[in-house]
Formats: sequence, structure tokens, C-alpha cells
Amino acid sequence: SQILGLIRDRLLATYLGAGIHLDVYYAAFKIPDFLFVSVATLASITVLLPYLSSKYGDGDDAHYKNARKFLDQVFTVLLGFLILVSIIIFILMPWLAKLIAPGFTGEEIRTLVMLSRLMLLQPIIIGISNMLSSVTQMFKKFLVTALSPVMYNIGIIIGVLVLYPICGITGLAIGVVIGAVLHLAIQIPTLIQIGFLPRFTTTIHFSELKSIVRTSIPRTIGLSMSSFTALILTSIASTLDTGSISIFNLTNNMLNVPIGVVAISYSVASFPMLVKYFHDKEREKFTEYILHAARKIIFWSVPITVLFIILRAQIVRVILGS
Repeated sequence: SQILGLIRDRLLATYLGAGIHLDVYYAAFKIPDFLFVSVATLASITVLLPYLSSKYGDGDDAHYKNARKFLDQVFTVLLGFLILVSIIIFILMPWLAKLIAPGFTGEEIRTLVMLSRLMLLQPIIIGISNMLSSVTQMFKKFLVTALSPVMYNIGIIIGVLVLYPICGITGLAIGVVIGAVLHLAIQIPTLIQIGFLPRFTTTIHFSELKSIVRTSIPRTIGLSMSSFTALILTSIASTLDTGSISIFNLTNNMLNVPIGVVAISYSVASFPMLVKYFHDKEREKFTEYILHAARKIIFWSVPITVLFIILRAQIVRVILGS
């Protein structure tokens, strides 16, 4: 996924360059991204997986049905809430766009509104897809979990290579939506195979869902503040030289590569086992597993950081030098 992300950025640098079109494209991401982290993360993998594992238990028929009912409830409420909030933001987008990019002119604002409205489909689809990743991770189907963000980047690359020459900047936003659909679609065969494809339900036990929301609020606030900071930085960058938003985002994407390759990979792979040890009250194994993962992350992160500092110019030229 991270390698494809670098190819995606290389193509954006080649086809658009650090100019006003790429500035508008990146600015259009900010409201959908904020919607995703402030709403969809209320039912993210890290919150749902412990609950789902507890419901599933040893996997007998009664526990299986219990876990299925629980997943159906979360799916129904999350999808409904995401759609409702998206509709409200869709209506308010002309006012929000002026806050996101006060430095943009009339035509740029209109393009920003159009792209942002189209991209509102992304947090809905990926929000549901990430929720379903809790199931694939519970069953240790890590390959399909890994392929989801790969497919997302493939969709964006299709947008750059195929749709941008035909539809202009609108093609980039369509590529984002295609990527989100692929992010979800790649998981569906596995979910059908293990019998956990969610369905709409009218039986909602809000007491259980309240417990999930209470658990997830601290993490959601943390992620929301990070996204809110990105909104403020984009707002400031829009008043600077043309290309400032593009350069900032391209730089940030490069710096996220080692985080994704090392830290997130180890964390994602460790999490289901941590949940199991915690659920089984094996505290010693739980602590040992955390330390094991932390040592590996530090072992790889320190030399990568040093290399990034020493070879920063060469890395930038190789990745974005087109």
C-alpha cells in the first residue's frame, strides 16, 4: 500500500505538479477525512475487535449468532449516521469551503465544493470497510486486510492515469470513490466465506452501542484533533504561494511511509493476539507481546529515521523529481 502510495504521488507530481489543481484536490480531501476520523472511527477496528471477540467466544453456534447480531447492529447504526452527517455536510459545503481555503478564488472554491461533495462517498464506504476489517482480523485474514488500502490506491491511480485526461480534476475525485469501493469490495468474498457479511436490522440495543462509543471517544478525539490541525494548516497554506498545499501534503505522505511499513504493520498484526491474551486474562503474555512488538518497531524505525535525514534530498528527487 505504501509503495503504491509513492507511485500515486509520483503520478500526481507528473500530471499536475505542485500547482493550483493539486492544491484544490488535496484541500477537497480535508472535510471528508475529518468526517471519517470524527464519525467512522467510533466503530473502528481497535474498538470493535475486543467486543466482537468477546461475543464470538469459542465460536459455537450460540456465540456465532450473538456476534452476528452485534455486527448487524453496528453496521446499521454506523451506516445510517454516516449518511445523515454526509447529507448535512453536503448542504453546508459552500460555507465550509471558504473556511478550508480562504485564499482560493471563486472558480477554485466552486471546484473545491464540487470535489468535496463527490468525495463525501469515500468516508461512508471506507468507514464501513474498516468496520468490517475487525471481522477479517478476528479470523486472522491479514492478507485481505492488507489488500484493502492497496485497492484504494489502485483506484486513485486509475483516476490519475485514465480519468484525469478525460474528465480533468473531477476524474481524480471519481478515482478516490472507485478506490473506496475497491477497498470495501475486496473484503466481501472473505466475509461471505466466514459467514459474517452484515445485514440491516431493526433490532438495535443502544446500551451496547453506547458502551462502544464511550470506549472509542478518547481515540476519536485524538484522531479528530490531528485532522482538525490538518484543516487549519490547509487554510493557512491556501493563503500562501500556489503549490503550498501540494508540497505540504506530498511531504507528509512521504513521512508516513515508514510509519505505515513498520509501526502500523506490527501494531495491526499484534492487536488480535493482544485482544486474545487480555480476554483470557493472560497478563504476562500480554505484556511480553507488547514489549516484543515495541522492540521490533524501535529496531527498524531508528535506522530508517537516520536514513531519511541523511538522504532527504535524494529521496525527494527520486520520488517526486518529475
